[in-house]
Amino acid sequence: MQPQRQQKPDVSVVVIGYDDEANITDAVRSALAQGAAVREVVAVDDCSTDGTFEALTHLAETEPRLRVIRRETNSGGCGSPRNTGIDAVTSSYVMFLDSDDVLPPGAVDALLRAAREERAEVVSGLCVRRELPSGREVLWQDSLYRESAVLERPAQLPALVHDTLCVNKLYRTDFLRERSIRFPEGRFRYEDFVFTARVLAAGPRMALIPDRVYVWHVRRSAEQLSISLDRGDIGNWQARAEASRQAYDILLSAGQKELARAARAKFLDHELRMYVRELDLRDAEYRRAWWTHTREYLGEYDAADWTVNQTAPGRLLARVILASPEPRDLPRLKELAARPTRLCPPYARDRDGTPVWADDLPQLTLEPFLTRPAHQLPLAVDAELHPGARVTALRLRLHELYGRVAPAGPRELAVEWRHRERGLTRRTATVALTPSADGTWAAETAVDLAGLGAGTWDLRLHVRFADGTTREMTAHARTGPGLLRRRVVPSLLHGVLLVQPYATHSGALAVRMATGPRGVTSVLRGRLRRLFR
Repeated sequence: MQPQRQQKPDVSVVVIGYDDEANITDAVRSALAQGAAVREVVAVDDCSTDGTFEALTHLAETEPRLRVIRRETNSGGCGSPRNTGIDAVTSSYVMFLDSDDVLPPGAVDALLRAAREERAEVVSGLCVRRELPSGREVLWQDSLYRESAVLERPAQLPALVHDTLCVNKLYRTDFLRERSIRFPEGRFRYEDFVFTARVLAAGPRMALIPDRVYVWHVRRSAEQLSISLDRGDIGNWQARAEASRQAYDILLSAGQKELARAARAKFLDHELRMYVRELDLRDAEYRRAWWTHTREYLGEYDAADWTVNQTAPGRLLARVILASPEPRDLPRLKELAARPTRLCPPYARDRDGTPVWADDLPQLTLEPFLTRPAHQLPLAVDAELHPGARVTALRLRLHELYGRVAPAGPRELAVEWRHRERGLTRRTATVALTPSADGTWAAETAVDLAGLGAGTWDLRLHVRFADGTTREMTAHARTGPGLLRRRVVPSLLHGVLLVQPYATHSGALAVRMATGPRGVTSVLRGRLRRLFR
């Protein structure tokens, strides 16, 4: 953040909450702590049934900048209370904050300074997703915020449609009111999608800043999951598709054809890939309903939606779904939806030798892959981890892909392990790739599990080709007999290790480890408690 300067009170922060007594005062305090630039915090309680309203009114007794509004009935969503806030604020600028999140120090100053200096109607900054309780942070759409930028109109940067959040932005209040830009009312999931589309459709002058302006708390173990995390029922997917449809229609109706096209591409690249990675976790009834609904939605796409970047993973996923009346190839689709993407065997061809998705789908050609550079292909590597008392072996096998890999000359694999909670990266080896008789390339290396330590570690690989180019990738976890089972391994450093290789939601190899007798005992006790619930 830039050094803070005293600014004229000109910002209202709208905080919304429902039955969130445990967190809402922290959210409000983070807004009040922004300093003199915040004229008021308007806290809208959506008719909570716990102590949320009482906690807010108690805080307001000692905070003159805090106004508390209690809605008479619960709206069932986030849009209505935010609209209540828009109607109530008295400042020139407004921003939104959810009750379970916080504003980092200096956020309002950075946003307001850009709004004034650049005469911007909307200023957008960097949001950080913070996993709780681990504290691990992931930057949201950080490619948009690597440096400051000013846009006379959003269409200058179509990638803006990927940032559907409303909370990491400062809006000129008159801009929202004069253009009648509001959130969908009532129980409407993914209301941010529609609101953000309305903002972009209005064509505001925008400023983008690299400052951290919002901390989005992700609580995966919460009793009541947030809308974005609660994806287990088909209604969630239907709501997400409907919000995406409305966003597209809003942009198209406003004449923002480029943004509308980008919104459709974003659905394929983000929404579709995310839900496909989780399909095998759902039951057969969900999968059939999801498949049917997705085919209906994708049927609305026109020819131009499929012509750009035909090798993009989301487009290939969508084409497979459209070509198949019933769910199929879920394990392979899950690998294709991974980040980075993996196109796993089998590699079928039609009668003319053209690459196709499958023998029974010859019309679904993969011919564009024949012209992409090898280091941009969705290559697949199989991985096996064999924990042992003396040596833990990691065995890797790189697959050929329609004859493109061998001419590129794959030379070696660099092996990295990334700690999921702490964000550490440890490169442990660089190993040569050896051609095999079956047309693949093999590599093997020892892994010092004790040196990695406790926690969850994700395997990442970098394959290097003869011309010096590299491809970063994850590895498909082999699932043969005994490969993904928990093992207790003796360790000179820790005494004992509990090692659990497993496949992530996207099918990639990862490993969980507990160290020492206490760590191992804690894991085993937790497992027993779950078994006997």
